[in-house]
Amino acid sequence: MPTIHDQAICIKRHDWSETSQTVTLLTREHGLLRGIAKGAKRETGRFSGGIELLTRGEVGAADRRDRELLTLTEWDLQEIFWALRTDLSAHRIGLYLADVAQHVLALRDPHPALYDQLLAGLRVLGRPDASPWDRSLALMRCQLSALCETGYEPMLGSEEDGPEPTDGADGGFLAFNPLAGSVVTDTGEADRWRVRASTIRTLRQADADNPGELPSLDRANRLLAAYLRSVLDRELPTMRLLFGPNRTTR
Repeated sequence: MPTIHDQAICIKRHDWSETSQTVTLLTREHGLLRGIAKGAKRETGRFSGGIELLTRGEVGAADRRDRELLTLTEWDLQEIFWALRTDLSAHRIGLYLADVAQHVLALRDPHPALYDQLLAGLRVLGRPDASPWDRSLALMRCQLSALCETGYEPMLGSEEDGPEPTDGADGGFLAFNPLAGSVVTDTGEADRWRVRASTIRTLRQADADNPGELPSLDRANRLLAAYLRSVLDRELPTMRLLFGPNRTTR
């Protein structure tokens, strides 16, 4: 029987007996996998004492393509993101990013770039010295990666070619149309969300070393979360916990 060996991040787990678990893993080369780890919680075995949520390891599994639930054969724990266990803010961001990954991806649809971005984000969140700015930037980049990798990259235009902002504080306002996935002129019509021009500038510079101040990063993250909700046509359980109620102006 073919086997799978891959890097993996545990993004969901459920203990269904005293010794065994079912888990959802985001793997780098095989995408999203769901499997059962029999005997995972025994002291002796090949699962490093259990598969913990939001940890990285090397996974082995029997590749039964006729079944959705794989049989996991081993788990070698490689990395623990410690601040996720001690800091509530970091923990909530990590849970939200795990929630996003398992809802935007189909099973066995590999997206190495999204895996790499999530891993980079968890490493930032796992640092005890990470600032709110560091965490907000990691969150923005992970949300953008989830959208871009699944075909919903927001069309942000450019300073030269994009729509002109309307007058107002903070550099004026633009708008975002979630159905088109693009920045549009702020006309006040019902099909678009009003957005600060500074928020769009921050998103355009997401890959820069310093894309913006913390307020603009936070507004960018709220916009991306609202766009993800529109794409998925549902609010993820962790979304309101992290961002609170949705607001029209971002």
